[in-house]
Amino acid sequence: MENLEQKILEIVQDGFPLEEHPYATLGRLLGVSEDAAFDSVEGLRKSGVIRRLGGVYDSRRLGYISRLCTGVVSESELESFAAAADKIPSITHNYVRSHAYNVWFTVIARSESEIQETVRGLEAETCLHDAHVLSASRMFKINTVMKSASRSSADASGQVAAARVTERPVAKSAEPFVPEAKDRRRINLLCQDIPHTKTPFSDLGIDVAEIRGDLDRKIMRRFGAVLRHQQAGFDANAMVCLAVADTERAGALLAEDSHVSHCYERSPFEGFPYNVYAMFHGQSEAELEQSIGSAVSALNGPDHAVLTSLKELKKTSFVYFA
Repeated sequence: MENLEQKILEIVQDGFPLEEHPYATLGRLLGVSEDAAFDSVEGLRKSGVIRRLGGVYDSRRLGYISRLCTGVVSESELESFAAAADKIPSITHNYVRSHAYNVWFTVIARSESEIQETVRGLEAETCLHDAHVLSASRMFKINTVMKSASRSSADASGQVAAARVTERPVAKSAEPFVPEAKDRRRINLLCQDIPHTKTPFSDLGIDVAEIRGDLDRKIMRRFGAVLRHQQAGFDANAMVCLAVADTERAGALLAEDSHVSHCYERSPFEGFPYNVYAMFHGQSEAELEQSIGSAVSALNGPDHAVLTSLKELKKTSFVYFA
């Protein structure tokens, strides 16, 4: 990846300029022309490094709930299971991981009953069995912005910091946002991929002030690029599940780890005694192993399981108010 592309990725994940001419602003930050900035971002989108460029919204604030689900599917039936899950819009992520509970997928819906219905439907249609719907009793961290060890010169100089918005957990007590028709239209458009043009917001008919308002009200966690981690250089990842007595201490420690993108407390279930889940990412298997080992050691070596991601069956963004 060229140096300009690396610098752009450092910025646009959480600091894509919310301006009428975002690429002109991006070009000024990097000392290049609007055309050069636009062409570099488009190249990253075309190559698949940038999976989507748009808003990352908080499901709960919009009246939706999200659940991590797991179950067992025999290896010979994984293909048919993946095909069935792929047809269900409410299933956004679906992975095969290295555990007896080998399929892990995320469902977003309006209610718990809708999620249960989705999972039971999959059990009826496929060979999925021993399925569990796992709610999060506490969110310690969610931050899908991936940064390499060496920061870009623009980042180091602090030029970009003012534009940045990092994803933060929203308190459970936060009131749901009740959208009007114009809000539903805006959110529906922005949670998808914005146009491949130099003036994407005006081309969508959206005032950038309203996008900033979504961030200020914390119904949007960030606006920027959602990456395909492997193609962006983060080849190794694993979900690490730990059985700890002090979940608050464990969650706080893991949330500070730059290798961790997500960290939740969940209830254990039979055959899976773990109550803290953390997603670790690394630019190599060695880096991943070292970061997991350090974190487990800092927690005094609790019982844990490292569920390596063996295969990505589905990864997409949920479309709100479809």
